[in-house]
Amino acid sequence: MEETQMNEKTTAELENLRGLIDGVDQQLLHLLRKRLDLVAQVGAVKHGAGLPIYAPQREANMLAKRREEAKAMNVAPQLIEDILRRLMRESYLNEKDVGFKQIKADLGHVVIVGGEGKLGGLFSQMLTLSGYEVKSLDKDDWANSQAIFDGAGLVIVTVPINITCDLIADKLTNLPENCILADLTSIKGAPVDAMLAAHSGPVLGLHPMFGPDVGSLAKQVVVVCHGRNPEAYQWLIEQIEIWGARIVEAEPSKHDKAMQLVQAMRHFSSFVYGLNLYKEEADIESLLQFSSPIYRLELAMVGRLFAQSPELYADIIFAQEESLVAIGDYLDNYSQALSILKSGNRDAFVAQFAEVSSWFGDFAPQFQRESRAMLQSVNDMKTG
Repeated sequence: MEETQMNEKTTAELENLRGLIDGVDQQLLHLLRKRLDLVAQVGAVKHGAGLPIYAPQREANMLAKRREEAKAMNVAPQLIEDILRRLMRESYLNEKDVGFKQIKADLGHVVIVGGEGKLGGLFSQMLTLSGYEVKSLDKDDWANSQAIFDGAGLVIVTVPINITCDLIADKLTNLPENCILADLTSIKGAPVDAMLAAHSGPVLGLHPMFGPDVGSLAKQVVVVCHGRNPEAYQWLIEQIEIWGARIVEAEPSKHDKAMQLVQAMRHFSSFVYGLNLYKEEADIESLLQFSSPIYRLELAMVGRLFAQSPELYADIIFAQEESLVAIGDYLDNYSQALSILKSGNRDAFVAQFAEVSSWFGDFAPQFQRESRAMLQSVNDMKTG
C-alpha cells in the first residue's frame, strides 16, 4: 500500500514537471516565431539595400556574445551555438522568398544554355528572384537560338563537361558584342580558353562548389576565374555575393590543380569504397546498426555519391587527364601504408601518423571542432 502511494506521488510529480516543461517549450515556440519574423524584416531591409544575406563578421560576433552569456548562466555555450546556427540556416532558407536586389537593371535578358538541368535551374531561379528575365536554351532549341540570343546581356553555359568546349566553339561564336559569356563548369582551364577564343566580349569562368540541391547560397563557395573585361561583369559577382555566396578568385590552372584533389580523387575514392562494399556484399543495415556517428557520416557521404548521376561523376573524374596522376599517387600511398600494416611495423605506422599530424598543424584541431558539430547532428539523426 505504501509503495503504491509512493508510485502515485512520483507519477504526479513527474506529470507536474512535464507540464511545466511543455509550457516552457510553448514559450520557446513563440520566441522562435518572433525571432524568425524579425529576421524576415532584416532580410527585407537587406534586399532593399542590396546587402548580402550572409554577414560573416556579424554572425561571428553574435555567436561569441551568446556563448559568453550562456556560460554566465551555466548553460553549455555549444548548446546555444547549435540552436542559433540551426535557426540561421532556417533564416537563410526563408530569405530568398522576398527576392533580391537587382544590380544590373539594364542588362537585357539572360540565356542559360542547359537551363533545364538542375544547376541551370538553380541559377535561373536565383536570377529570376533578382528581377532578371531568364531564357533557357537546351538541345532541342538550337533552331531558334539566334532569336533567343538576340539582345542577351549574359549567356551562362551549364552543360556536361565533356561537351562544354565543343559547344562553345561550335555554337557561341556570334553572341552580341557586349554580352557576357560565362560557364559553370567544374574545370576552368579549357572552358575559359574556349570562351575567349569564341567570343570577343567579356568572359568569366564560374565554378559553384555545391550541388543544385542546396536550399540557399548562403555560405556556399563560388570560384571566379577571370577571363576578359572584368569591369563588365563585376556586377554579376556582386549579385552572387548578395545571394549569400562567398567568392574565391583563382587562376584557371591553380583551380584545376586543386580540383584534382578536391573532386576527382575524392569522388574516385568514394566510388572505390562503394564498389568494395558491393563486392564484399556488405549488409548496410547491419553496418548502420553497429556504426559510430563518424562511420555513419562517412557511409552517408559514399551513399550520397551513388544517389546521383553516374554520368555527372564520370565527367568530373575523366575531365582532366592529370587527375590520373593524383589518383595514382593516392594508390601508391595506400599501397605503402598497406605494406606497413602487412609488416606488422606498429612503430612505423605511429611515426607516419605523427608526421602527417604535424603537417596538418593547427588545421587538425580546427577540423576536430568542426566535425564534432557535424557528428552531433548525425547522432541526433540516428537516435531521432
